[in-house]
Amino acid sequence: MTVEQFSENLDLIENSARDFAEKHIRPYVMEWDEAQHFPVDLFRKLGEQGFMGVLVPEEYGGSGLGYQEYITVITEVAKVCGSIGLSLAAHNSLCTNHILTFGTEEQKKKYLPKLATAEHIGAWGLTEPNTGSDAGRMQTVAVKDGDHYVINGAKSWITHGKSGDIAVVIVRTGELLDSHGMSAFVIERGTPGFKAGKKENKLGMRASETCEMIFENCRVHKDQMLGNEGEGFIQSMKILDGGRISIAALSIGIAKGAYEASVKYAKEREQFGKPIASFQGISFKLADMATKIEAAELLTRQAAFLKNAGKKMTKESAMAKYYASEVAVEVSTDGVQIFGGYGYTKDFPVEKFYRDSKLCTIGEGTSEIQKLVISREVLKGNI
Repeated sequence: MTVEQFSENLDLIENSARDFAEKHIRPYVMEWDEAQHFPVDLFRKLGEQGFMGVLVPEEYGGSGLGYQEYITVITEVAKVCGSIGLSLAAHNSLCTNHILTFGTEEQKKKYLPKLATAEHIGAWGLTEPNTGSDAGRMQTVAVKDGDHYVINGAKSWITHGKSGDIAVVIVRTGELLDSHGMSAFVIERGTPGFKAGKKENKLGMRASETCEMIFENCRVHKDQMLGNEGEGFIQSMKILDGGRISIAALSIGIAKGAYEASVKYAKEREQFGKPIASFQGISFKLADMATKIEAAELLTRQAAFLKNAGKKMTKESAMAKYYASEVAVEVSTDGVQIFGGYGYTKDFPVEKFYRDSKLCTIGEGTSEIQKLVISREVLKGNI
């Protein structure tokens, strides 16, 4: 594919995602947010468009696209609603991508076609009530019993923890603090002993479902394991490298949404007989916002380029996620300031971007964890 063809293809995908978001998401954004409603039917429609299996090869029913296209889809959706962008990202880059990357051919054929079309919604479970960044101390344990493993414990802060049909879950099969003591399983909803727990009442991202997943003597056949026993944590770290690109793209979408709303308002809102955009205090804010967004997107596109090329991008994806997520918070905060009192009301869009943005600095590794990852890579001499 030539550069021109790639650019045209990206434009087509961007326009398709933008049109979809305007038609099927924008009219319902605040309704879903207020009700904390997770719109499952919308994700079936996203599946029909190929957006639920962006990275899945065509042979498994997916779109067979790469990370540049994926970033574009997530960004366009998040410009309209961060919640939908988050759920789209979690489904694609965590659950679905874990099976695609580490599943057997049999597992891929069984699960990927339904995930790619959103016949099934995917969840991914690593975090627990007392182990967020400190995943090595997880308490959810799988004990081998013949050809099965018996799982007991709970996972928390799980996107689609209640509505997800398929969950990839990382559990402890070995010793505490052993990075080779954890394994990953694919567990289907309806498996005895697997149920949803508390649904979180969140500040933002309220239309993206976040729930506990509880396991009580849940028997899972050994064929449901992804890869070999003891590989779960290592797999997860590789999946999170790609997941950071997802959250960076989500952050860029939220920042762009807040920025575009701010530019429009600044041109329309008049004070002292002229648009507030003509005042340096406002115009300089917009300049800063635009520059930060541009830098965040370049970092994210660079990480995606390396990912597509199959190259190591741990540092680059952490940089993109860290910077883009902080930019989302800064830009949405400035957006509220530009709107003034109106920015503090739910009648205007920036307050929701403001609420949604904060999750980006926390989910899939906090900003502090990203700094830890980056500093370790830098100190290896990989700058």
